[in-house]
Formats: sequence, structure tokens, C-alpha cells
Amino acid sequence: MPFVGGNWKMNTDLASSVELADDIVAGCAAFVDRCDVAVFPPFPYLQVVGRTLGHHGILLGAQDVCHMPAGAYTGEVSVDMLLDLNVKVVLVGHSERRHVIGETDDLINAKVLAVLDAGLDVVLCVGETLEQRESGRTKEVNVHQLMAGLRAVTPDSMEQVTIAYEPVWAIGTGRTAGPDQAAEVHRVLRASIGDLYDDDISESIRLQYGGSVKAKDAAGLFARPEIDGGLIGGASLDPEQFKAIVAAAVDAASQEQE
Repeated sequence: MPFVGGNWKMNTDLASSVELADDIVAGCAAFVDRCDVAVFPPFPYLQVVGRTLGHHGILLGAQDVCHMPAGAYTGEVSVDMLLDLNVKVVLVGHSERRHVIGETDDLINAKVLAVLDAGLDVVLCVGETLEQRESGRTKEVNVHQLMAGLRAVTPDSMEQVTIAYEPVWAIGTGRTAGPDQAAEVHRVLRASIGDLYDDDISESIRLQYGGSVKAKDAAGLFARPEIDGGLIGGASLDPEQFKAIVAAAVDAASQEQE
């Protein structure tokens, strides 16, 4: 089953977050038996968005988490706090956390392990910069980030893991990796997971594409069997676009099964 997540980043206010969540429920609740759908609102609105999502099957996600369980970590949010708000899935290693905030591979790995230990699902994000792609390091960078993020993750825990490939050069720029470009990296990631674990895990794990995905791009991307959904940024703030992207993922999955 495909997985489409909407990462709202540092957008919305209290009123608009409720309105957006309500619109997403209205547009996407009918798809949840054929596609996992999640929204990742800003931390201050997790509780109110969670209430709005109710029992309609759309998952509440968090954009980040602290790797420490509790204590003197001003401004941080623990996995127990997320559990208390009925969060089901957490983004870790988003490119903006890596390249704007400066998170290291070791910190990202610690967060992955903390999320999994708490029984939550994790979306581990990987992706190369434009400079890295143009210097021929796309495979090297993505495999390194993948291996570092999954360090010490047990095979049994991999069913809680989704990988999101989000080329940094395509995030917030209006540029989108073409289906062939995205599929090529997804094949590399899947093969690397097979090397690290086994073929069963590499075949079952879901690989999302993220990077300025719009409704007009979704069908072409999701038609590739290597791509199992999307991590959607700006377009997730438009409920009609987000609905169209989810519908495209559902359509692609149904055609693949025929």
C-alpha cells in the first residue's frame, strides 16, 4: 500500500491548521483503506490537528523529535510527549534539519532508534545537494545517509521504517526529479537495504519520493514501481492538490496490481 505524507513545515496558525486538517479529512478519508495518509503539522498544533483528524484513519505525524527521553533539553520534544498526543509517525533527517539546522548522521541515527524503541513509525529522509549530484556523488551520498540512519536498527524494526528520498536541489525550488531520476535512486536505496538486511525487507519497505511534488507530477512519479508514495511539502498546504496526489498514488497502486 502506498504512503503519502503532508509535511506542513513551519506554516499555518491555529485556525488554518484546523481548517486544513478538516479539508484533508473531507478529501482523503475515503482513500485510507488503499493508501496510508499522514499529516505533519507544526508542534504547537499537534493536539488540535489530532482532534480534527479524529478516527478517520489519517495518521498524525511529527516533523522531528528529541533523541533523549526527558530532562534539561530546552525547546525539545520527546517521544513520550508525541505518544501522549497520539502521534503515529515521525520524520527524521529531513534535509532542512540536516542542511539548515546542522543535524549530524549520529544524531539522526539516535532519533531513529528513539522513535523505533517507542513503537512509533519513522520516515527516514535522505537526499543529495545539487553540488553533490553534479559531482557524481548521488549514489555515495544517499547510501551513506541511509546506512548511517539505519545503524543498529534490527530487521524486526524495519517494518516500522519508511525511507523518503528527497533531493535537496528539488525541495522548495519548484524543480522536481523526473520519474527516471527518482526511480534510479530508489533502486539504489532498495538494493542497499537488501545488502544490509535481506531481499524480503528490501522488497517490502516503502520508498517515498519528496521534492516539490505537485499534483501534475504525481501520476508520472507514482507510475514507477520503484516509488511507493510521496513526502509532500508545499502542495500539502493545498487540500485539493494533496487529495489529487493521494488519488494518484491509489491509482498507480491499483494499476500495478492488475
